[in-house]
Amino acid sequence: MHSDWILALIGGSLIGIAATILLAANGRIFGVSGILYTSLTSRAQAGMQAPLIILGLILGGVVSFLISEDLFINTSDRSLPIIGVAGLLVGFGTRLGSGCTSGHGVCGISRFSFRSILATVTFISAGILTVVIFNMIKG
Repeated sequence: MHSDWILALIGGSLIGIAATILLAANGRIFGVSGILYTSLTSRAQAGMQAPLIILGLILGGVVSFLISEDLFINTSDRSLPIIGVAGLLVGFGTRLGSGCTSGHGVCGISRFSFRSILATVTFISAGILTVVIFNMIKG
């Protein structure tokens, strides 16, 4: 069985490498929500790189599942519909905040962008507050 920290290190390293390659090769920030939005709304502007990035993310999940199904077991006490609604709310928040964890948290902070640092502190704080409120309501 893999240790959680090893998997996190591997995943984080792969995200960092992908973000570095995209920035060095194309001058673009690896913001997944922006890439997804551009590919859905402006296919001409997205070119082939956006669909390929999205396909790579999906294939990465499929390969991870094939390697170890245990990584995909829901060990939380949350139901799948609650997790789905939470995912939709995160998507709404990334659109509202003009970025996501990959764009602001990975790429923006590493470039010392004040806007990205502020955005990351804001969405992490909002996430913590949401969990606290949800747990208080749930009991």
